Amino acid sequence: MSALLEVEGLEVGFGGTAAVRGASLTVERGETHCLVGESGCGKSVSALAVMNLLARGARRSARRLAFEGRDLVGLSDRGMAELRGNAMAMIFQEPMTSLNPAYTVGSQMTEVLRRHKKASQRVATDRAADLLARVGITAPGLRLGQFPHQLSGGLRQRVMIAMSLMCEPRLLIADEPTTALDVTVQAQILRLLAGLQRDLGLGMLLITHDLGIVARVAHRVSVMYAGEVVESAPTAELFANPKHPYTQGLLRCVPIPGRTRRDEPLGSIPGTVPRIGAGFEGCAFRDRCDFADATCAGAVPRRSASASHDFLCRLPA
Repeated sequence: MSALLEVEGLEVGFGGTAAVRGASLTVERGETHCLVGESGCGKSVSALAVMNLLARGARRSARRLAFEGRDLVGLSDRGMAELRGNAMAMIFQEPMTSLNPAYTVGSQMTEVLRRHKKASQRVATDRAADLLARVGITAPGLRLGQFPHQLSGGLRQRVMIAMSLMCEPRLLIADEPTTALDVTVQAQILRLLAGLQRDLGLGMLLITHDLGIVARVAHRVSVMYAGEVVESAPTAELFANPKHPYTQGLLRCVPIPGRTRRDEPLGSIPGTVPRIGAGFEGCAFRDRCDFADATCAGAVPRRSASASHDFLCRLPA
């Protein structure tokens, strides 16, 4: 049986910039796959490419981009619109800009079910209220009549999660769903997503730059840098045996309770993510890497540390 989502050799470009370069990953049914990396690495662009929501003028191609075995690259706009919000759903990074301020929460939630499932207004309203209650919103009937600006950031994010579940999707893409929320609310949202994923058997692609989140919820991790997936492995294996220097650098930046001393400086990765132009060759991380030499400007091999763990680097496993 094929994976729920298959991405192989994904390329996305904007003008002369190569935003995503040959990225590959899979999401299995019932799996939480985390895509991690710094801002500007191409994580959100990859998700938007899967959903075919890229800005006008963007170029998208892939050796394979499939959902439940169905090709997404050659799918018509109408066919993609039937999948989005129905079988595939996405939680965007900023709920205030994702929700329409001119419409009530209820009208936006019910529209999803009425459009895709042809449900009556009453059935759609009942389901919306049920889902709001399920994601921990009290007085759901009252909330359905409110506008987004009347809700806190945490409540708006819960509304977005409930809305994404209206049509019982098989794949949920969550793009940094805890951005701009305080720490307590972040923990609540993460527990909520993990519980829903487990209870509903969703395949989930979770995009984040927080390795603490990854350690708590992910089954598998793909590390992205400058548009490439530079390392991919099961979560426990990646944390125990990181191979790519970028992954190692990210893990050094995370404080470990009981091991990191208060007066000990955290690790850091000097420099910033480079802007990659078309035709770029070699390792994009070489200017920030302690192990780089002249060979890193040439072709970079993909190596295997195990059957389920691969990384893009000239360094041996």
